[in-house]
Amino acid sequence: MELPVATDGVYRPKPSLSLSNVKVTSGGFDESGYYDGVVRGDANSVMSRGSVAPTGHETLDVPPHYDFYANTEVWGRRRLSRPSLYQLHAKPEDDSRPPMYEETTTGQMEAGDSSNEDEDEQKEPPSEPTRFGWVQGVMIRCMLNIWGVILFLRLPWITAQAGIGLTWVIILLSSCITGITGLSTSAIATNGKVKGGGTYFLISRSLGPELGGSIGLIFAFANAVAVAMHTVGFAETVTDLMREHGAVMVDRTNDIRIIGIITVTFLFGISMAGMAWESKAQILFFLVILVSFVSYVVGTIIPASPEKQAKGFFSYKADIFAANFVPDWRGPEGSFFGMFSIFFPSATGILAGANISGDLKNPAVAIPRGTLLAIFWTTVSYIIISATIGSCVVRDASGLLNDTLSSSSSSEDCVGLACKYGWDFTECIDNKTCAYGISNYYQSMSMVSAFAPLITAGIFGATLSSALACLVSAPKVFQCLCKDQLYPLIGFFGKGYGKNHEPLRGYLLTYVIAACFIIIAELNTIAPIISNFFLCSYSLINFSCFHASITNSPGWRPSFRFYSKWLSLLGAVCCVVIMFLLTWWAALIAFSIVFLLLGYTLYKKPAVNWGSSVQASSYNMALNQCVSLNHVEDHVKNYRPQCLVLTGPPSSRPALVDLVNCFTKSLSLMMCGNVITAGPSPSAEDKASSESHVTWLNQRKVKSFYRGMEATELRSGVNMLLQGAGLGRIKPNVLLMGFKKDWHSDTLQAGHNYIGILHDAFDLQYGVCVLRMKGGLDVSRPSPSHVNPGFDGGPEGINAVSARSRIRTSATSPVSIEPEPQSDTVFQNKQGKKTIDVFWLNDDGGLTLLLPYLLTRRKRWAKCKVRVFVGGDADRKEERREEVRALIEKFRLGFHDVEVLPDIDQNPKSENVHQFENMVSRFRLDTNPKQDSESAAPKQREEPWMITEQDFERNKAKSLRQIRLHEVLQDYSREAALIVITMPVGRRGACPSALYLAWLDFLSRDLRPPVLLVRGNHENVLTFYCQ
Repeated sequence: MELPVATDGVYRPKPSLSLSNVKVTSGGFDESGYYDGVVRGDANSVMSRGSVAPTGHETLDVPPHYDFYANTEVWGRRRLSRPSLYQLHAKPEDDSRPPMYEETTTGQMEAGDSSNEDEDEQKEPPSEPTRFGWVQGVMIRCMLNIWGVILFLRLPWITAQAGIGLTWVIILLSSCITGITGLSTSAIATNGKVKGGGTYFLISRSLGPELGGSIGLIFAFANAVAVAMHTVGFAETVTDLMREHGAVMVDRTNDIRIIGIITVTFLFGISMAGMAWESKAQILFFLVILVSFVSYVVGTIIPASPEKQAKGFFSYKADIFAANFVPDWRGPEGSFFGMFSIFFPSATGILAGANISGDLKNPAVAIPRGTLLAIFWTTVSYIIISATIGSCVVRDASGLLNDTLSSSSSSEDCVGLACKYGWDFTECIDNKTCAYGISNYYQSMSMVSAFAPLITAGIFGATLSSALACLVSAPKVFQCLCKDQLYPLIGFFGKGYGKNHEPLRGYLLTYVIAACFIIIAELNTIAPIISNFFLCSYSLINFSCFHASITNSPGWRPSFRFYSKWLSLLGAVCCVVIMFLLTWWAALIAFSIVFLLLGYTLYKKPAVNWGSSVQASSYNMALNQCVSLNHVEDHVKNYRPQCLVLTGPPSSRPALVDLVNCFTKSLSLMMCGNVITAGPSPSAEDKASSESHVTWLNQRKVKSFYRGMEATELRSGVNMLLQGAGLGRIKPNVLLMGFKKDWHSDTLQAGHNYIGILHDAFDLQYGVCVLRMKGGLDVSRPSPSHVNPGFDGGPEGINAVSARSRIRTSATSPVSIEPEPQSDTVFQNKQGKKTIDVFWLNDDGGLTLLLPYLLTRRKRWAKCKVRVFVGGDADRKEERREEVRALIEKFRLGFHDVEVLPDIDQNPKSENVHQFENMVSRFRLDTNPKQDSESAAPKQREEPWMITEQDFERNKAKSLRQIRLHEVLQDYSREAALIVITMPVGRRGACPSALYLAWLDFLSRDLRPPVLLVRGNHENVLTFYCQ
């Protein structure tokens, strides 16, 4: 059989009866001439044309490809599209076909609609915007935002109050909370592609627009006001330095205003220049702070001068460390929580990197790595500074050089540790008038430093870098919020400029807000509210991670695995508690604003669909909530395989029930269908509605519905189940059934009806799975007389279904009917360290990959290694392996073992071909070659399952393909725990039912492991996007 390539890139088989005439091209039996046209974007291919109707001899089945799951296009070529399931199996002469399945992006240019100007613009590829790595884009930015004035001016004082020991507790407790938030942020940021918008994007895409929109608005406002706070901190330091040298412009308040406005204008100019200039400025500030740290550390080592000793610095002393290790509470704020409330704002700022997520090269890598390392290094720096300052400086000192301990003075009357080192600060200690020491002098780090101006420069760097980070973060977050159009009158600020889409209007708005608060120059009241807004954001990020985890959605597959949903919940609760510990009234104000904006969003119901965890959790609600699901659109992130399982009585096929239960338990819908093919009678009625089936499911701890149905024939009953099963959005989308092992010995009509069920499921856009086990599925006793003998005669026949349908759920209370006995199956046992072999040979939307992933989430399958086998050419084996592995990594499935099978395109063995021909010989329609070929048409219409010579030769390429695949399965998967393979699709009207059954039979025969044939409905069930 020869497979020539037609001019349109599609293989068309020519009649040939012997295997020796087969010529295997580069595409082999999968007719990759079509693949070449699709994957390479051939303008003459079927998929490239899009509008050309496929003929009965064309093969549209395509292997997996990146473009089928992407929402964006690569410059210079059109994005490829997957053929619809309808096109694969519909009758070739059917004119009423739906449009080709194609994913398009917003604003995509249609054919024939482009102007000459557009063509000229597309001649050159767009320039790449500036993108930052994890060091420059996240770690440095977060460290600068965490380091602030408190590090230089308050940490020594906190050490004096709480002691070194409790100060470490305060630092570590703060870092634990921010660390948990960092872990939650990392998990959310790696659950798909992260775009611009930072904190707002992460929360809104996880919890939905209601909470995301409210927190995004107040978070952007808090960042804008934080610019004013940090700028005023800088201005106050400059003003104090000027006053020390006698330089005063007007008065202290107006000097702060003038310097603050000048400073924020300078920072505004840097931000308007672009992210590249802003990033360079941040690096400069970072180096300044590092130099100031070095100056401080060197200063602690240098022997103390008399001037420094008078101020309490005596270099490293064990006595000083021991005395300062215990707390010495002073003043109204002298308590653990008082010190904690002062220090904790210095540990915030961990979202500075996530806030510019749109400007990162790889946010999924940069955000976790940069954020967590920034938390680690800043925590280390806080601990080192508190330990060193507490080991070198006493709590109280007068600063007077005359307060030395003279020989005439009695050392017994001297108070304080300084007495041991020749200094007497007794008078100021008793009078509580000491001006120096870490309990009294905020500039202790400057005093200890080898060069005091470097500490001042560090203060400048910390304040200006934090102000600049907030000045950049606020517009970025606000721009994303404006583009989503959740609130009115703010869309004007969402416009971006330049290759980086800089929010210049947002920068201007942030500058105006910051300038207004600088002019007020009184931020003591608003500062606690800002801190509470940041804490509120942290709380919602932690809750987002917890909520996404607890809903158990298959769409929640973060690449970052080092998180815990319970730690996230603890972090969310701690953030709320700290909000009230800091300032209870400010916390109430923050929550009031959040709930006000939340109420507005709930009232307006914005038309957005981001696949949030709120949507996922709604699936787990009771049936009385089903009506509310009508307002929630389906999203690929929340896809769940909801299974209609043709079990007959569930107890008759426990293996089929147990397998489906493995990937639907506590996850999605499972419904066991039982079709009774008999006329209305009491026995049939009882058989269809018997409570014993539900009791059996309850005792087996299977969370499944049961539905019995009476019908005149099996196919019509199953068709009613396919169309009528489910409630609202909770309805099946995957049909699972056992393989009809006895099809060659059963009636011909029975096999034809079996294949008809598959076609009916495809017509209704169901995914289809067929399970075959070597020992069979049916463990029931001999069938009653009213059960269709054509479909229950073999061990894997389909039992079963009533004009009046009834739904029974296994959650109902047990009844007094005696259930069928429980039978053990292989799917109830732990599978150990075996393999699950997935033969992903044709792309069906991802169902072939999703089902093995769901199995590995169960304890009994968790240790199994998943091996993915794909087809490919021998000369491109490594390239094909890396291509498929990269695609699977984007899905975050955790499958790393990919094997390319170039030998699937080889000729099958002659003896296997003869076995296949003998298998179908009973169904071959004998015709006289001398007569016209149409002479067999009347007989075939009477017996549509029969195979004519034309049918046999038309489908010979696919027949040889299944024979060869069977050989491959025998070679690679003899010891697997489960084989999952893409199920071939027989085109209706071109592939007789007997031939289709022979394909399924020969492909899965004589295999020890269970074989699951899977064919999705060719719509995406996997995605690597965040929305």
